Amino acid sequence: MTATTLYEASIPVIRRSLANLSTLLDKGAEHFAAAGVAEDEWLGYRLADDMYPLLRQVQIASDGAKGAAARLSGQTPPSFPDEETSVAELRDRIARTIAYLDSVPAAAIVGREEAPIVLEIGDLALHFTGASYVRDFVLPNILFHVTTAYAILRNRGVPIGKRDFLGELDIRPRVAA
Repeated sequence: MTATTLYEASIPVIRRSLANLSTLLDKGAEHFAAAGVAEDEWLGYRLADDMYPLLRQVQIASDGAKGAAARLSGQTPPSFPDEETSVAELRDRIARTIAYLDSVPAAAIVGREEAPIVLEIGDLALHFTGASYVRDFVLPNILFHVTTAYAILRNRGVPIGKRDFLGELDIRPRVAA
């Protein structure tokens, strides 16, 4: 059995989720264009009044992804101002985030399971090890925002399903035993 490194448990999962999110946005754009719904309208859709809209869900997923790669590798996260107002700009943000993930070498993260990571949010300081940061915060947080974006689109009639959320899989016919 091959051991999974901290890098393998985090960055490829995050990268895949963002790539799938970009595809979900494309499917949303196609659906809403055909229905005559303005882009700024559907990017403002929410699941509930007290939840962020679709546009912000994408920005937060991006922030979590680049923050994870940076903190796990001992760097400062790059800043992407939250100025997007269109699908094209959101797709560009996702592409820049993926490019940043790809720029962080695996060697910069491998072996940092016990590295202390402090995440400051407002007047709170969350303390993690590299492993607990990935397990308890990064992956649940990013998947929450990607799932919420998926749910907003699905709830508004975009014809997407679980396979769209998961992305490409190695699917083959069963082989008789």
